[in-house]
Amino acid sequence: QVQLVESGGGYVQAGGSLRLSCAASGRTFRGYSMGWFRQAPGKEREFVAAIKWSGDSTYYADSVKGRFTISRDNAKITVYLQMNSLKPEDTAVYYCAAGYVTSSSHRDQYAYWGQGTQVTVSS
Repeated sequence: QVQLVESGGGYVQAGGSLRLSCAASGRTFRGYSMGWFRQAPGKEREFVAAIKWSGDSTYYADSVKGRFTISRDNAKITVYLQMNSLKPEDTAVYYCAAGYVTSSSHRDQYAYWGQGTQVTVSS
């Protein structure tokens, strides 16, 4: 079956960095966009970043622009999220998602989701 498995979360001090990975398996993901979303306690799941299959189009939430970088390795069917200059407000569970999407920031368009990885940023 289709699986998206996130890794790389953890605890970091403000200003630090983390790199999240998401490995996909179980079907071909050719043509699929892949994205990262996050959900903090008591809040809705929100868009963070997305990347098209070709890798030449990337999209970011305003809150992470200039600090986060999304990339993918289609040979490994893996997407990455490099997070720099982390802030306490980045604390959340981060989810990887995959799907054929026309609007990268709309979570309802993603067909497959991982279980999430916790990122905690201390002040």
